[in-house]
Amino acid sequence: MLGISPQFSGITFSGSPLDRLGNHRRDAAWLAARRQDASTRYLLLHELKPLVKLTEAGAALVWFPAQFVTAGAQDTNALADAPCVLLGQVDGATYFALDADGLEGIAGLADETHKFIDVRSIAPQLAPGEAAVLAQARSMIDWHKRHGFCAQCGSRSAMEDAGYSRRCGNEACKAQHFPRTDPVVIMLAVHDGNLLLGRQPQFMPGMYSALAGFMEPGESIEEAVRRELHEEAGVRVGDVRYIASQPWPFPSSLMIGCIAEVTDPTIAVDRHELEDARWFSREQAEKMLAASTDLNAPLRLPPPIGLAHHIVKHYLQGNPR
Repeated sequence: MLGISPQFSGITFSGSPLDRLGNHRRDAAWLAARRQDASTRYLLLHELKPLVKLTEAGAALVWFPAQFVTAGAQDTNALADAPCVLLGQVDGATYFALDADGLEGIAGLADETHKFIDVRSIAPQLAPGEAAVLAQARSMIDWHKRHGFCAQCGSRSAMEDAGYSRRCGNEACKAQHFPRTDPVVIMLAVHDGNLLLGRQPQFMPGMYSALAGFMEPGESIEEAVRRELHEEAGVRVGDVRYIASQPWPFPSSLMIGCIAEVTDPTIAVDRHELEDARWFSREQAEKMLAASTDLNAPLRLPPPIGLAHHIVKHYLQGNPR
């Protein structure tokens, strides 16, 4: 089991223990040696789901040695073409993520105690360090599955830099493409001790959350927070304070958590974006936070897997930042 970073803050998908080894990604000889080393381990993703070992004590990712991966390939070409991404290294062992859909009998690895489980579902049950590495693996493999062709000329592209770029195969183009991360602001708007929370139609009954939206090109974090809150709820915002961030691998977002001080609390809900938005008192929010995992609660906040949970908790605890 992977260890936990001492910087872990309690936010799901953060706190990776791995050194990502950016300086080794272009070293073909080093990579070839590490891929076959006896201490190297592979995380196999089947339909973007990791194999998880389930026990009474909890859940853990299943890591495979290089010999298993080589033996499990249908043929050499299938293994060579499968996206394989260097995740990093810890305690001398190197970790890779592999798109295992091309491995023979991959589905047969599942049994009563080993299951391929959706990342969102299993992450809260994993050790924090493993959940963080899993987020990295899922985002990277998903990017390769979606970007097999050059966005500039349409020709087929190939992996480079241990999975951290793709190069167009067209000699007249040769464009290089890099994995993207989409920044999303998620902000708790506050006014006179009250909290502005909203819900979208697809939310489970009773759940309200901090408002959120994608940042736009040429926009600062503060500008995005002010724009999104005004567009979705009609409120005007002054001071914006950054609190924390969270990788969100569905497929590759970065949630940027903020607290926004509202200057005009008048609400005008955009019904295209929200089903409802309203002001809640501190006492109401405390009850909703306590009920965040109670699916039968009439009002509740998102569970701890989401950054909104931690932003609200941070604010209710009276932290100045």
